[in-house]
Amino acid sequence: MKFQYAFQQIVNLKNNERSQAEWNLSSAIGRLNIEESSLHDLTRMKSEAQEKLMESSERPVSMSEIRQLQYYVEHIDQLIAIKRRDIAKAQYQVTQNREVLTDKMVDEKVWTKARDKAYEQFSSFVLKKEQEALDEIATNRHTRLSYS
Repeated sequence: MKFQYAFQQIVNLKNNERSQAEWNLSSAIGRLNIEESSLHDLTRMKSEAQEKLMESSERPVSMSEIRQLQYYVEHIDQLIAIKRRDIAKAQYQVTQNREVLTDKMVDEKVWTKARDKAYEQFSSFVLKKEQEALDEIATNRHTRLSYS
């Protein structure tokens, strides 16, 4: 006798849903890392531009160069603000995907435990049937030996 769980397709579906949720979380974490790296690059660019601005104040330069550097620093500040919003969105997405994964894992665990319980019941039933068959054989032998 072979064990066949009636709801195996549901267990497989729950497993696939969990795998998909893991992939989505991984993707969201990757996106967050990219955004944070981009922010780091922008911060570095801003500090380099500010250094150039400071150096330009130590030597004679035209006002237009100084203004150009100031505009560039302000532009980078705007990009940094946008990037921080992007990071907040990415962090929110990671949190959402983490919650979805947690739910999917719980779902999968419930169905897996139900399958395991059904397998245990099946195993008990098979062992009981085997024991009954062995008892029947022993009874028949005993009966045959008694009449001989």
